[in-house]
Amino acid sequence: MKFAFALPALFLLACALLLAACSRQPTQAAGRKLIVIGVDGMDPVFLERHWDSLPNLNRLRQQGDFKRLATTIPPQSPVAWSSVITGMDPGGHGIFDFVHRNLATRMPASSMSEITEPTHTLTIGPYLIPLSGGGVRSLRTGRAFWQLLTEEGVPTRVIRMPANFPPADCEAESLAGMGTPDLTGTNGTFSFFTDDPAETRQEVPGGKISRVGVTNGRAMLRIEGPANSLRKDHATTSVDLTAYIDPALPAARFDLDGRQFLLKEGEWSEWMRADFKLVPGLKSASGIFRVYLQQTHPHLAVYVSPVNVDPADPALPISTPATYSRKLADTLGPFYTQGIAEDTSAYRAGVLSKDEFLTQSKQVLSDSLRMFRHELDSFSSGLLFYYFSSVDQNAHMLWGRYEPDLLEIYKAIDTAIGEAMQKAGEDTRLMVISDHGFTRFDRAVHLNTFLMQQGFLALDDPANAGDTALFAHVDWTRSVAYAIGLNGIYVNLEGRENGGIVPPAGKRRVLDQIAARLKEFTDPVSGEHVVDRVYFPETAFKGRNVKNSPDLFVGFRGGYRASWQTALGAVPAAALEDNTDAWIADHCVASDEVPGVLLSNRKVRAAAPQLFDITATILNEFGVAKTTTMIGQSVY
Repeated sequence: MKFAFALPALFLLACALLLAACSRQPTQAAGRKLIVIGVDGMDPVFLERHWDSLPNLNRLRQQGDFKRLATTIPPQSPVAWSSVITGMDPGGHGIFDFVHRNLATRMPASSMSEITEPTHTLTIGPYLIPLSGGGVRSLRTGRAFWQLLTEEGVPTRVIRMPANFPPADCEAESLAGMGTPDLTGTNGTFSFFTDDPAETRQEVPGGKISRVGVTNGRAMLRIEGPANSLRKDHATTSVDLTAYIDPALPAARFDLDGRQFLLKEGEWSEWMRADFKLVPGLKSASGIFRVYLQQTHPHLAVYVSPVNVDPADPALPISTPATYSRKLADTLGPFYTQGIAEDTSAYRAGVLSKDEFLTQSKQVLSDSLRMFRHELDSFSSGLLFYYFSSVDQNAHMLWGRYEPDLLEIYKAIDTAIGEAMQKAGEDTRLMVISDHGFTRFDRAVHLNTFLMQQGFLALDDPANAGDTALFAHVDWTRSVAYAIGLNGIYVNLEGRENGGIVPPAGKRRVLDQIAARLKEFTDPVSGEHVVDRVYFPETAFKGRNVKNSPDLFVGFRGGYRASWQTALGAVPAAALEDNTDAWIADHCVASDEVPGVLLSNRKVRAAAPQLFDITATILNEFGVAKTTTMIGQSVY
């Protein structure tokens, strides 16, 4: 899922100063070997339907074990993988959703990381040069398991772990995964250029659409980079990509900073590198992107991928040590660094067709498989953790409706797991885990509208119900609860929310009323109950961050999910509507409906393993003690 939260560029200059080089010191545990493969969204029921088509996964479960792996409340990827990282539930690690809310403003904010401003700056003309402080920090609480391993001298590589941006300070080789922004600071913003007068949109979720003029077969495409917060005006940086359209053939030549490349219609470029000037002659931010020439005649249509952080010259902290991404780029060439690189947004917007999306998605997978094989070949001791995103992102778009296409993605992962099994042999333990499974997404639930209809939320004027985000028309003097994110509801609490009206003594009464109404909530079209379960953090979680949790979690029935409008604080007119989006499947439902998977080349003793048990299992393999805050047990 993509939510665009801006990441200022002011700390680009300081990032190199904030990262320390890491070292690796072998100890007596170095001879032990464990490979953990994380496959986001791998679903147990899908596996059971297709064992015959997935021979390596089938062989792994026959030789070892296969069990459902209980996911988190709520079953969202950053929440779940944070539990794997820390061995804690959300009450411990403090990540409750893709989207949290700013307590002072009730506005949506990224749950995974935040920017800190520099404490001292130097003004030189139009520039603000940071002298001290400033940067980006993770919002996750708790120590990562690989920090504990490396302190005991266990050689460790953790590649593309989600919810690990910026990467945990460590003595491991690591590359950040989900949550790593593109160079502009968003979770991924594509660009689409066309001179087609029928295309009137300018912005779509996850993308920008630009009308361009074509003069004598020439068009100038402005590729935006990061906002330059080294300048007082924070002007957006950019580079110019010039397209020269062949007058007769379906092809075009592109010029970028003196370099040229040719594309035919339907062809993708290799990675293109561009420098976005921050301080001319002194500092720039390097980015990489790919160009897709969709059409030349009768109208030009060009897709440009989000500008990724250049792994060979990273402007943001994406690896430990800082040189590790450069080392990988030297060996493998450029690769996607954006945390969620499959461009579901372009497909949802109709900019890419299904086949074009699948081509782009397979490019992401090809990048990942190339890196996986490199890491597997060089693995000799300690821990190798490797994460694949492709099953999850493709399942959102293909589940149920395009099962043969989704099976092809599973098959590619199956091949990779077969290679890991061969590498593991008899002396290396191998685990394959997923954070959650999948279910269909047929009906979108506008939770704020439900709260309004039930008398818990009020608008300044009922006529203002609509898709306008950020609670634009909510009357907080008459609202006792609101929803933000994909599963959470908050009480408008006096003394906590700015202008909150519910006294602390009345909080539980309000929540009990909301819970009762949610359990009674039925779909007028199907007659089905919309909500399976309601969770209270005080009973669902452990840990000191329970106080920062949403006050109630909604566990939807399969087929229902909170709407995109709910996630960002909108109040449409109706509480339910058909999901007509290309995003046709999801997992943000009741947790017991979408368990993940655990496969191992050894027998699993745990009868009902949970995600936070994986952390304890990894540490136990190397004889490393859990921290006192970790709540899981080894599954073996």
